[in-house]
Amino acid sequence: MNKTELIETIAQRTDLSKKDVQAVLDTFEDIAGDVVAKGGEALTIPGFLKIEQTHRKARTGRNPQTGETIQVPAANAAKVTAGTKLKNRAKSGK
Repeated sequence: MNKTELIETIAQRTDLSKKDVQAVLDTFEDIAGDVVAKGGEALTIPGFLKIEQTHRKARTGRNPQTGETIQVPAANAAKVTAGTKLKNRAKSGK
């Protein structure tokens, strides 16, 4: 399911306009991006998901084509963790 399909599905289930649903999703994306960019705190929807910034240390890696050793620099990244309710839905298939 892509974003357009998600907007249509939410609009149908909630009787909201597609424009209103689009505005809510865009705002959620902005807020989640701000939280990840800022770091130090996480955006949590209990039981569903957690979005936070994580730091990856510098390390030594290998070029898979040549086998040459390369240095991978330290970097910040986004981490998304599935909550218990979401995991249980995935397991049950319902």
